Amino acid sequence: MPPERVVLYDFRPVTKKDLPMIAGWLAEPHVAEWWDDPETEIAEIADHIDSISVEPLIVELDGKPIAYLQSYDPHMEDDHPYSDQPFGTLGIDLSIGRPELVGIGHGSAIVRQFVEDLFEEGVPRVIIDPDPANIRAIRAYEKAGFRAIDRRQSIYGDVVLMAIDAEDAQVG
Repeated sequence: MPPERVVLYDFRPVTKKDLPMIAGWLAEPHVAEWWDDPETEIAEIADHIDSISVEPLIVELDGKPIAYLQSYDPHMEDDHPYSDQPFGTLGIDLSIGRPELVGIGHGSAIVRQFVEDLFEEGVPRVIIDPDPANIRAIRAYEKAGFRAIDRRQSIYGDVVLMAIDAEDAQVG
């Protein structure tokens, strides 16, 4: 029987040298549709490099950068709209930067691998908040084991709040 996870991704911290590449990804139509303008986003990502509440990461496949992923703790920001989630919950956001890699299973595989790593570290719940119109992302997250738990209007706009809990994700 073949191994369940054939593709393994590497996650490394974003550095200032990555910002031009991420800016290019943010300008790609498949990413720009779901993010604010690239200048604003790059400034925020640059600020996150030294943040304690947000961890910006580059996802690599075979040593090549393919995506931007960030994890964040909603309890470390005042008035975060997801601070009602159980203590220890982390949120994540993912954007595959390279258009030729969209729609072929990388999104759900990246998220699944990253979430498994977080669960191994003791995180009890992981949340993600796609736009309700982003059907491709919602399907990818469902394939990775997330389920919709709420629909919210917040500073992030209209979102489908999705979650996966460590206790539900145990594989035998």
